[in-house]
Amino acid sequence: MKTVRIIPRLDIKGPNLVKGIHLEGLRVLGKPSDFANFYYEQGADELMFMDVVASLYERNSLHEIISETAKNIFIPITVGGGLRNLSDIKEVLRVGADKVCLNTAVIKNPQLIKDASRMFGSSTIVVAIEAIRELNGNYFAYTDNGREYTGIDVFEWAQKVCDLGAGEIVVTSVDKEGTGQGYDLELISKIAQSVSIPIIAHGGAGKKEHVLDVFKEGIVGSAMISSMFHYDFLKEYDSSASTIEGNVEFLNQKRSFKAFKTCSINELKHALIHNNIECRL
Repeated sequence: MKTVRIIPRLDIKGPNLVKGIHLEGLRVLGKPSDFANFYYEQGADELMFMDVVASLYERNSLHEIISETAKNIFIPITVGGGLRNLSDIKEVLRVGADKVCLNTAVIKNPQLIKDASRMFGSSTIVVAIEAIRELNGNYFAYTDNGREYTGIDVFEWAQKVCDLGAGEIVVTSVDKEGTGQGYDLELISKIAQSVSIPIIAHGGAGKKEHVLDVFKEGIVGSAMISSMFHYDFLKEYDSSASTIEGNVEFLNQKRSFKAFKTCSINELKHALIHNNIECRL
């Protein structure tokens, strides 16, 4: 079995790390640098930074955060949100990103996947698929952080993304995201079986067992996790809410994470090894 990857995802709005449920209702959690440095020290294999409002304003505003992060963190950094063209991708890579994650722009212009893969290399181009399940069981792709319906079948789109030259696909179940109820294994498995490029599972991890499930089945080789790690961090460390801009009501209240059995990256990786799943400690 190949060595699996654990990838914390950091959703960014302005200067803050935020977290929502179903990609909505964003709550301020703290300073992105505090979380990123901790995850690096804990053994994260990669980091994903996502500007969650960038597509609304058609720009990515993470350049300063990425530039500072890249000075101290020496694992791959993927950046997404508001990247519209080759010039935007080039600029984000210039300031320190190793990969870019595309969604809205490539839904509008699929040719961008091929052009970007040719210019920067397929391993640099990650495509995000934000999937919502309809009552009839069909899955459709969404853009703008799960806000905009596209009418595009998720599985057909995944195959096209692969054919156009993307290096990886991040599959997000918007229905599961932020709930702690576990990954949508049906969605992830079906996409993984239909394409020849690596799949990153995202959306729903609430305890170690959920991550074990997605790896035990051999469905994917990478899991992207946010709430389970973020809330573990907040239990142990001062969030310094008084120094953070924006809505900090969640931080100032007594926090409850009943839907989550939080754990650190280090604890998760030891659980993986105990279950004979290879990972980098």
